[in-house]
Amino acid sequence: MPEAPIIPQRCRLVLVLEADQLTDLGDSAESVLAAALSGGDVASLILTPGTLAEEAFAPLAEPLVPLAQGMGVAVIIAGYTRTAGRLGADGLQLGQDRDAIADAVERFTPKMMVGAANVKTRHTALVIGERDPDYLMFGKPGGDTHDVADPKAVALGEWWSQMVELPCIVMGGTQVDSVVEVAMTGCDFVALGRAIFGHDDGPDVSHDDLTTHARDAVVKANALLDEHAPSFAEGA
Repeated sequence: MPEAPIIPQRCRLVLVLEADQLTDLGDSAESVLAAALSGGDVASLILTPGTLAEEAFAPLAEPLVPLAQGMGVAVIIAGYTRTAGRLGADGLQLGQDRDAIADAVERFTPKMMVGAANVKTRHTALVIGERDPDYLMFGKPGGDTHDVADPKAVALGEWWSQMVELPCIVMGGTQVDSVVEVAMTGCDFVALGRAIFGHDDGPDVSHDDLTTHARDAVVKANALLDEHAPSFAEGA
């Protein structure tokens, strides 16, 4: 019987894989994701459709859900409730609509996690928090457009982590090093997307380079978190 993985008692990594990245990866998507997940601790994977309609997004997500779950990683589907249920995802991520969050919590928990993303203000965070989601995300999937995390998202994550026990995720930047600033806020999770699944060489990058980059980026992110993230261990 395999040993249970050791869960780090510090800010953990969440991966975000967008539909446009899945389209760009094509047949390489499964092997690139597997390489990333082999690079070290990953708490969860968020699959997000962007502007894709549900019927176009679901086939892209379908093979990735059991792959990640088989590697011990929880899978969260953004936006599409029906796809999340049909694919057996572990969670559903919605936006800032407090009524939609409340409805999803009532309908799906505890069978599935329910999270709220792209939370932009303290007031909205507190109101949504009263609806009992499993987590809040400051920043949004696909919002990693700069090297570093959005300063507003970082500030919200720091404030939330000091005030509220409900877990939060902060979206990082396009560089793996951005996990350090996020982790120092004391937040529970830092999300990376383009830092893992993007590549400086653009569309001409080889399959081997993509898989190597994804794995090495997760290795580096975990090493940085091990070195810099505050410990959550009791009494630390």
